[in-house]
Amino acid sequence: MRFADDDPLNRSRFPIDEWALVETEFGDADMGRTETLFGVGNGYLGLRGNVEEGRDGHMHGTFVNGFHETWPIRHAEEAFGFARVGQTIVNAPDAKIIRLYVDDEPLVLTEAELRSYERRLDFRLGALSRSIEWRTPAGKRVLITSRRMTSFTDRHLAVIDYEVELLDADAAVTISSQILNRQDGRDEYRGGVMQESPGTFDPRRAEQFTERVLQPRVNRAQGGRYVLGYQCTNSGMTLAVGAEHQITTDNPFTETGTIGDDLAKHVYRVQAKQGMPIRITKTVSYHTARKVPARELVDRCDRTLDRAAELGTGELFAQQRAWLDDYWARSDVEIAGEPVLQQATRWNLFQLAQATARTDGGGVAAKGVSGSGYGGHYFWDTEVYVMPFLSYTAPIVARNVLRFRQRMLDAARSRALELNQRGALFPWRTINGQESSAYYAAGTAQYHIDADVSYALCQYVAATGDEEFLARGAIDILVETARMWEDLGFWRSNADDVFHIHGVTGPDEYTTVVNDNLYTNVMARANLAAAAAAIDTLQVHDAPGYHRLVERLGVTPSEVASWRRAAAHMHIPFDEQLGIHPQDSAFLQKELWDLENTPDDRRPLLLHYHPLVIYRFQVLKQADVVLALYLQGDRFSAEAKRANFEYYDPLTTGDSTLSAVVQSIIAAEVGYHELAMRYFRSALFVDLADLHHNAADGVHVASTGGVWSALVSGFGGFRDHGGRFTFDPRLPDGWSRLTFRVTLRGTRLRAELEPEAITFAVEEGIEATVSVRGTEVTISSGLPVTVPLDGQGPRRYGSPTMRDVTGTRRADGTLLTASIPTLSLDADDIETVIPID
Repeated sequence: MRFADDDPLNRSRFPIDEWALVETEFGDADMGRTETLFGVGNGYLGLRGNVEEGRDGHMHGTFVNGFHETWPIRHAEEAFGFARVGQTIVNAPDAKIIRLYVDDEPLVLTEAELRSYERRLDFRLGALSRSIEWRTPAGKRVLITSRRMTSFTDRHLAVIDYEVELLDADAAVTISSQILNRQDGRDEYRGGVMQESPGTFDPRRAEQFTERVLQPRVNRAQGGRYVLGYQCTNSGMTLAVGAEHQITTDNPFTETGTIGDDLAKHVYRVQAKQGMPIRITKTVSYHTARKVPARELVDRCDRTLDRAAELGTGELFAQQRAWLDDYWARSDVEIAGEPVLQQATRWNLFQLAQATARTDGGGVAAKGVSGSGYGGHYFWDTEVYVMPFLSYTAPIVARNVLRFRQRMLDAARSRALELNQRGALFPWRTINGQESSAYYAAGTAQYHIDADVSYALCQYVAATGDEEFLARGAIDILVETARMWEDLGFWRSNADDVFHIHGVTGPDEYTTVVNDNLYTNVMARANLAAAAAAIDTLQVHDAPGYHRLVERLGVTPSEVASWRRAAAHMHIPFDEQLGIHPQDSAFLQKELWDLENTPDDRRPLLLHYHPLVIYRFQVLKQADVVLALYLQGDRFSAEAKRANFEYYDPLTTGDSTLSAVVQSIIAAEVGYHELAMRYFRSALFVDLADLHHNAADGVHVASTGGVWSALVSGFGGFRDHGGRFTFDPRLPDGWSRLTFRVTLRGTRLRAELEPEAITFAVEEGIEATVSVRGTEVTISSGLPVTVPLDGQGPRRYGSPTMRDVTGTRRADGTLLTASIPTLSLDADDIETVIPID
């Protein structure tokens, strides 16, 4: 596990500001990371934190949620049902570019003499600003300030302000504002873009296109407005991007423009006087569609730009601030007296807004709109790690995300049929609804995604009381996933009938295609029971809705009874000898991987060992059983949670960023409070400190959602099991107060946790009822309630180790021992041993 130090950031470069991420020194060695950290997005549109001047960079990225190209997946060995169509997010035309020349000398940050530099991503303003003082080669001092934002109130809109002022001399200034199709077009400075080293392998990165992706359909220039329209070669998706320019200056100037298929330029030539600023305002609009012609999208860009012009830049930024005021009122988590943690927490929460706020019926990609990592695909990450935050702070957004899965249901039905199953099987990774995972063992075999989607749906309904959403069609998700589980599993009779599920992969991708994966069985059990309960409720409270469901899906009472029976008799593996739940039926038969003595240069394992090597050991990529202990915590005793955590924690590599937050939550619950804090810090800084060395590919959005859960569910002790809201806090030692908000069925509740008590107050709404360690309390508007606490739960020091696991015996009497595969070659080594023609 990669643990962060107490403060892993260089504070001379990144000073602490609890409401902003600030950079005071320009650095080109880690541009990929900072392009991610300083990106702006709204869930639909994302602009990476590239410098406006558009020269050197790691990845000049502009991404639109769901805008993708397709390509045929070519398997080395074909088999029926393999994924056939790959999908990859497209790097949309880049409208961030504003090149600056003073006396015909270009501003290139990697080469320039900078007298001062500051870049600020402001979490309350929702804007990225930059101020630099540049001394030109001729010795002239130039002040350049800029700010940019992607609008939370109009998801198709971005705004860039760029201002230049000569401080001590006059000069000829040229400003070239551009839109460049970087996906296909040629940038004269492309040589400065950092490229992957030949032979570099990392499955977390996006596929690279070799053919032209964006086919030109429209280019139009009129005054200071430029619009480009495209259609993707294979997917047929269309896109239009438009930019409008305005200049404000008392200096004399001229302007010209050119446009082609892949590049549009608007150029200002200014005779700049000392002390007379030049301000360029660039409003940008992006529209995409699956079937709408590019020309219609051009019209939509025009309307967006017209509306922005009517409002004015000042009003657009004011609306941005107002939207974020409301966001923070619902979502802020305050850690009193911990400015380092507070800043990092708010950066993570701000990233959640940037990844989800204006998805508006789209999905939430693993990287949001911050980068191309994982090809822009949607996974189970959304439902398990992001949806809890949305359900309890932004129910409208949560509902929209679930509607995205609902619209995917027909494709999921087809996929289930292709895999010889009834019901529906959601794709493991996708953009357009089709399965895009070429490696089925760690992809398609993760059937648990059905239960994850159903879990998120039930959690949303419990949090909001939105039964209407179920009745109006979302219940179909529960029905079709329950059908899949009942069909996938089978009965085996001994003394009692037992329901088993074989041939699946759980969350731990270092163990694949197994029988009776505990997480899968536990979540499938909940899925089956929830489907049966939802139909019962619908039949009692909405008879017309029930009859429509029966007509639509042909549900019968006997079918519902079969789901209930399968749930009641689900096989839940347990090993009496070790006193734990085996991760699957064969997991405990394997030898242990000695992680404590595995060199750091062999991490992550997936980049250094063949999957078959990893599969032969007890070693985890991420929390599996431990995740089940969290999501289905009411089905496990306190003793079982501790025993399982102590067994599996030393076997968990943390090679997945999805792991630390879950381990933090359960570590806190079972009493390993120091370890819980270490895991929390690791998740908190996973991108800020680039702990997994791939922050350049985009924000780990699921981890940012998990940070909220680690604070609210881990330290705050909040749980929701079936609509019963409970608190069992675990405030870390040394923290004086933790304050967070949860919205429960329309009432926003503020919780202030201190060492001796927890206080609840209604901030919006009427009242809410919760339970604190078994004591039920009702909080009404204007009447805060304080509940005294007798400590913060059990306190256990240190952490479970491999030594605690080794030396014990399996049920058959064999000894558990740990080792490391001794022979492992990198790709470069293989070439020296096995000649490649």
